[in-house]
Amino acid sequence: MSKHQTKIIYNGKEHCFDQSNGSLLRNLELQGEHPAYQCREGFCGACRATLKQGEVRYTHEPLAFVRDGEILLCCSMPQGDIILETD
Repeated sequence: MSKHQTKIIYNGKEHCFDQSNGSLLRNLELQGEHPAYQCREGFCGACRATLKQGEVRYTHEPLAFVRDGEILLCCSMPQGDIILETD
């Protein structure tokens, strides 16, 4: 039996999530996506995305305010297949 790979649908494109790569932000970058972020420059909130389907868990509490239905890519990991959109 093959192991299920967690899928990320990001702005309509399908990607696989590899937990060993860390956050959703890092996984998407390694697969050629260029999500906005500023956390590496000391600001928080730019990597905000809308969680259309699925669930995530945070590796640590986000510093920025996050509305219902939104997540921060830099500090979250999927808990199964997810669908994300950005503006």
